[in-house]
Amino acid sequence: MTLPDLINTAGVSLILLAFLLLTIGKLRSTDKIYHLVNFCGAALACYGSVLIHAMPFVFLEAVWSIVAIYGLTRRTV
Repeated sequence: MTLPDLINTAGVSLILLAFLLLTIGKLRSTDKIYHLVNFCGAALACYGSVLIHAMPFVFLEAVWSIVAIYGLTRRTV
């Protein structure tokens, strides 16, 4: 397995882990850790996509990262 493959696998695994934990009720969508795991996963997947020149996925993961940052910085009531 190449380095870009490892980076992409780690990133996608983090995104899926966050989704799984949200789905089974271990995390809430308002939890900062949920957004942090999503951000780390999306950032890794974005970087891995840059390395393999997969531009549609670079865009997807960049937007995913931005949304996760918004979730991290958003004030909850």
